[in-house]
Amino acid sequence: MDILSMDGVYVLLRWFHVLAGITWIGVLYYFNFIQTPFFGSELGGQAKGPMTRGLVPNALWWFRWGAMFTFLTGLTIIAMKLGHDSVPLHSAYMTLILTGALMGTLMWFNVWFVIWPAQQVVIASAEKVASGGEADPAALTRGALAGRASRTNTLLSIPMLFFMVAAANIQQLATPSGGGGVAKYWIAALVVILAVELNPFVSSPAQKPLASVKGTIHMGFVLAIVLYALLELTI
Repeated sequence: MDILSMDGVYVLLRWFHVLAGITWIGVLYYFNFIQTPFFGSELGGQAKGPMTRGLVPNALWWFRWGAMFTFLTGLTIIAMKLGHDSVPLHSAYMTLILTGALMGTLMWFNVWFVIWPAQQVVIASAEKVASGGEADPAALTRGALAGRASRTNTLLSIPMLFFMVAAANIQQLATPSGGGGVAKYWIAALVVILAVELNPFVSSPAQKPLASVKGTIHMGFVLAIVLYALLELTI
């Protein structure tokens, strides 16, 4: 295979997409499964200030740029599939890959426009305290918002990965019976996915499962099952 051929370009793009995705999701899981529970412990509470000033900014750099390169390479692959390969939007591949891509895009948005701006406030506050100043009162609420958005990304990552794998390996999951079925699926899927995305920004009992790692993981699998059920019912 010529690496400069179209097939070679696809291989390179998927390679970089997976590498960036592993970096992004790996740091996401580190934050949610390891760092946040540690900060909630007695020892972690003592170490939180120095870690917020020292370790967290470096981890956030890999986190946000892993998200950016995952997003850009994924967008390029989809654009090439639609343009060069003329894959129809209502096809099984596009239905599955765009479901995963929608969740991935919302996750990317949360990283760059919710989590990172909020964490900048938290880091700046920790720096002020370390210099003998007063903590920024906004740091507490912004940090809590960042935490909820990060948990939402963890939740979304579970069905997102399922649909990405399904698009490449089991496209019969979404073999369309007609354009109407695909349209019904997208209306229902958009309502469900956007409700999950908006949950961290509003006061809702649905935030409660996000308070724990266990609850977040359970809700991720529930969302995957719900979206798969919508496929079965509508397409």
